[in-house]
Amino acid sequence: MEKTNLDLNKSQQTEEEKKHGLVLDGHKLAWHKERVEAWLRGEKIAPITIDMALTRKCNFRCVYCYGQLQANDELKMNWDVIKRFLDDAAEIGVKGISFMSDGESMCSPHIYDAIVYGKSKGIDMAFATNGAILKKEKLIEILPCLTWFRFNMSAGEPKRYSEIHGCREQDFHNVVETIKECVRLKKENNFLVTIGLQMVLLPEFKDQIMPLAKLGKELGVDYLVIKHCSDDENNTLGVKYDKYFHEDLINEIKKAEALTDDNYLVKAKWSKILSGGKRKYSQCFGPPFILQMSGSGLVAPCGMLFNEKYKEKFHIGNIAEKSFKEIWQSDRYWEVMNLITSKDFDARTDCGTLCLQHKVNEYLGDLKQAGITELPDTQGKPPMHVNFI
Repeated sequence: MEKTNLDLNKSQQTEEEKKHGLVLDGHKLAWHKERVEAWLRGEKIAPITIDMALTRKCNFRCVYCYGQLQANDELKMNWDVIKRFLDDAAEIGVKGISFMSDGESMCSPHIYDAIVYGKSKGIDMAFATNGAILKKEKLIEILPCLTWFRFNMSAGEPKRYSEIHGCREQDFHNVVETIKECVRLKKENNFLVTIGLQMVLLPEFKDQIMPLAKLGKELGVDYLVIKHCSDDENNTLGVKYDKYFHEDLINEIKKAEALTDDNYLVKAKWSKILSGGKRKYSQCFGPPFILQMSGSGLVAPCGMLFNEKYKEKFHIGNIAEKSFKEIWQSDRYWEVMNLITSKDFDARTDCGTLCLQHKVNEYLGDLKQAGITELPDTQGKPPMHVNFI
């Protein structure tokens, strides 16, 4: 193994995260040595994680929604298409699938069957949802099949929840009752699923940080993660990243984190919140490891390239038209993956800010820069959800 000062085992886990077995502001690639080394050798690898939706529809109109920037032609994601995709994913070696992309997958009639079937194929399954139309009677079926289950909530009070998420105040109460039921079923049945909340934080949501953190503790969920808001390369959503540096906002987040105890973790994604929306790398190495797919069935390297305007250069195929295995094996798939690592692409100007693959990109970029070809055996116990990198 070549010598380097790079800490190859580092996942940016804080001590609090280690206590809870979680990585919320880092990556888990160090625990996938064989696949990383295969990629470093130039081999064609299957994604470890796929982030996808089953539809582009959504019942909410969140003020910060990136989905409005991802419009592309929608094809029919019927059960035959979804089942074929899950069969292909299992066959080629995908380890984890999270339903959390450019649509609310609860709007698909196939979401419950997809979770159960994916698990039966040996894939770790996860789901992020606003939870408003989730059927409580289905929880007993899906909870034992999920590695983690996350509710997207950016407010802890009904009125502000309604304003931020573009929904009724009653939806807040419905979601709270659903979360209570999830926690109850998990405890009564000793399900291993991790139940969490995620707050997409804009600086103007500061008043909701503590109400939401307290609500999460009262509900008995495992964690609350507070994250930045992504924007596209044209700043279409108008996110003002300099406002994240305001002392009052930082102190409010730290107050929320102080609610952490042995059963509940509150964690901010500080590395992104305080990044100013900037990247240190220009090439994008992450998508072969963590691929994103649109609720339209579109396969593209990442969610920031879903929009129809990127079709000619970056769209690869659609699982409603061709099997995922064929798409993954195609020349087009690897042409696009090679393009985003070439000098003809610059993630600092050609992409939106702070994407899903950001931490993975940093790590892989460091490996490439250091000339690493072989990784050491990872020391220590693997974190939870290791297949969601």
